[in-house]
Amino acid sequence: MSSLHIDRRSLRFRLLTWLSGIALLVMGAAWLLHGILLQDLARDFLGERLEREADHAIEQLQQNRLSIPLALDSASRAYQIFHHLYVLRLGGDTTASDPRWQDALAPLLEESDSALFEVKEGERHLLVYRRHFMLDGEPGALLVGEDFSQVEAGLQRLHWWVAGIAAGLLMLLVTLNLLAVNRGLVPLSRLRDQLGQLQAGERERLSLDVPPELDSLVIQLNRFMNEIDSRLQRSRDSVANLSHALKTPLAAVTQVLRGSRPIDEARREKLVKRLEEIHAQLDVELRRSRIAGPHAGRMSDLHRDCSRLMEMFRGMYPDKRFHLALPEERGRRVPIESQDLSEMLGIVLDNAGKWAASEVICRVTVNDVLKVTIEDDGPGVEPEELSRLGQRGIRLDERQPGYGLGLSILKQLIPRYSGQVRFDISSLGGLKIELTIPLKEYFR
Repeated sequence: MSSLHIDRRSLRFRLLTWLSGIALLVMGAAWLLHGILLQDLARDFLGERLEREADHAIEQLQQNRLSIPLALDSASRAYQIFHHLYVLRLGGDTTASDPRWQDALAPLLEESDSALFEVKEGERHLLVYRRHFMLDGEPGALLVGEDFSQVEAGLQRLHWWVAGIAAGLLMLLVTLNLLAVNRGLVPLSRLRDQLGQLQAGERERLSLDVPPELDSLVIQLNRFMNEIDSRLQRSRDSVANLSHALKTPLAAVTQVLRGSRPIDEARREKLVKRLEEIHAQLDVELRRSRIAGPHAGRMSDLHRDCSRLMEMFRGMYPDKRFHLALPEERGRRVPIESQDLSEMLGIVLDNAGKWAASEVICRVTVNDVLKVTIEDDGPGVEPEELSRLGQRGIRLDERQPGYGLGLSILKQLIPRYSGQVRFDISSLGGLKIELTIPLKEYFR
């Protein structure tokens, strides 16, 4: 028989624990306050009643002007009927309705002010009111008391009845909390189901029909899936380009090797040229994979990613000098996927390193806009040809190996971040490429 398993990491468990704990704390505090206030209210109520009874008894004594023995006897019978006790002192005579309490309460007669007292002796608890008066020129003092222990017993029963009612209300509140938590977690259950459907291929994107607190999560997940699809499409395009580029030279090499004609020097040079083209294309794809680096899929750290790229291209082009100007603030992260930023910078740096005579300069500034400017001292491009840069498969100069795909990939990639790329003539004499990406607009 399987035991009940409680997952303490569950959001439902945490919410119910906190809500139930808070409800228990509130109910407990209310119950304790109820007991204290009930005791005080009962004490004040009985104290006022004892005060009125003391005033009434003294008024009767003053109006009837009975002798002291008759007054004491009358008071004794009256207070015995109402289950009260008294201690009365007139002149030098003192009497009490209950002689057992006369000695215990006699010290209270010595004080001169009127006040309410609580007297405890053994298991009995008395509430006593003292009043001083004058009768026929003689000072008197009256103590009127009531057994408060009986009242306390009734209050205690009432207090525990309230505890039972509070426990029932607490159980009801916990049940309502459970229903409210389950109802509140329905959007998370729907999101979990959608993720399962997404994994099973039954849907392409997550629905935005969620509470506002989950909007950002769903938008980021959908954006992440868009990036995965875009990366997959770029990979497919890259594989298609590579396949198309290798198919013809491989077919030519295969045809020569399978032919019966002897391979003379001219044909050997053609074979070597074809193989070099294959090698160049593979080198381009390997460079792109190296550019992506180990931090793909993360937000970009400008110092880390830019410095890594510069070191890589310094190794690729040891005869060129690569200069990097970055903001002084280290650890600055920008909301651009690290792989995408590395690929964009890698394309322009590789292009600059390939054509530069000796020097490449990269400047990076960032505020609300990320701006990257890369210049080289190569042969450059004629002003009228600048507009053709980035068109797929077009190469304006055949002196360096390549297939005219890098800048076209750049122009396809940067609009995903609402960015722009601009080509111009560099002050160094070569090409100047300027990338601008509005950082705030991307996350609106």
